Amino acid sequence: MHLIWENLIKNLILLWTGDFKGLDEGTGEYELGKAIWEAIASRTSSASDTIPSAYGSRVPNIAKDRPNVSAEMWSFWTLYLGPVLLRRRFRSSKYYVHFIQLVCLLNICLQFEISDAEIEEVRVGFIAWVERYEELYYQYDVERLPVCPLTIHALLHIAPGIKFTGPVWCYWAFPMERYCGSIQPGIRSRRFPWASLDRYVLEKAQLTQIMAIYNVFSELSLLEPRGEIPGSFSDPLYPSCVLLPPKSPVRPNPNQLKTIAAALSTRTNATMAQVNRALQDASVDEWGKVRRVDSDEGDTMCSCSLGTVAGDSRDATFVRYEILVDKYARFKRRAPEYELKTFYGQLTHIYRVYFPAACVLLKIKEPTTYIFAAIRDCVLEPDDPQLLGLDIHFYSRTGQLSVVDMTSVQSLVGRVPTGTNPEWAVIDRSGSLARAQWLGKEDEE
Repeated sequence: MHLIWENLIKNLILLWTGDFKGLDEGTGEYELGKAIWEAIASRTSSASDTIPSAYGSRVPNIAKDRPNVSAEMWSFWTLYLGPVLLRRRFRSSKYYVHFIQLVCLLNICLQFEISDAEIEEVRVGFIAWVERYEELYYQYDVERLPVCPLTIHALLHIAPGIKFTGPVWCYWAFPMERYCGSIQPGIRSRRFPWASLDRYVLEKAQLTQIMAIYNVFSELSLLEPRGEIPGSFSDPLYPSCVLLPPKSPVRPNPNQLKTIAAALSTRTNATMAQVNRALQDASVDEWGKVRRVDSDEGDTMCSCSLGTVAGDSRDATFVRYEILVDKYARFKRRAPEYELKTFYGQLTHIYRVYFPAACVLLKIKEPTTYIFAAIRDCVLEPDDPQLLGLDIHFYSRTGQLSVVDMTSVQSLVGRVPTGTNPEWAVIDRSGSLARAQWLGKEDEE
């Protein structure tokens, strides 16, 4: 953690801003103008408004408030904000390409699982990155030797360390620092702080053992249980999500009902006329939020059209969703072949459709609930070749309104303004563990 976020990244920024140990850029062209860096720092601070709080703390202005930037903030800036905000900022693109190569290597190191082939990729990649660093910044000039601190050489030992001890999340400093923060309330005596800590750690360990031996985790938990939110709604047909207030007191308007009917028609293979007739007997309501409850850290996603927004709130309305798309939809005579495709957009409406009884028109044999998400799609631009390997996509406009089943909605995404109006970058921190996988027809049967 300290090798990368507290040393390497800070040193790179000092080089880019011309503040590294009094050295100039020599024969290179890597320094950013003061106005450019201040603009990057300002956009770093303002970008937090369009990045959900689930992504982490707000990153302050890294030019004016650098002492208050934590290792976690530097990590987020490096992996998600830096690739967007530094794009097209250097006079020579080779410095940006070099930085992106570092980000790609760090993403591999931070994976939950890592294969032998990926460890070898990290080993070879860091060797190439360090050699390129020496060429770009050291410039083989003995007078510039200070730009090669020990932390640059230490990068060459990351891959052997992973090979020997496992992925870095198993032993990095973040969990220990969080644990130190959790035991801090155990200090009850200023005169004997260490004795207080020892007693607190011992008693907590004893309590944990009792919980494990007698299976009384909930009874002896020191944390308040997460109770059901008043006014929320859940249904066994949708075990992965729960609807949260606010809830609209009125039925959706006719235009909204048309989009719902189209989604139901696709879902049930009924005609629009049959669906419209069936909807007359159905309960249809709109909700303001939905939370994924298939994990302890499930995202809470908000509709942009229902509920109030506080002045200091962070945007939690843009989501990633995945649906099956017919690759040959344009060829009417060709048999459909489906592939799982990822989309991004703004969650505009959340609908619950409830049929209280069997419905012959839709071939529903019992009371049934459908939950739909209306999403205004982001029209993605072609991926930047320099960012291949990073889950960062760009868009400048939104497109059609898609109404999909709520199970297709995967997670929240953040957005970063690129500085070229009206272009935005979409960032997604969910990773492969949160991605749906389409196994094909054979695995369904």
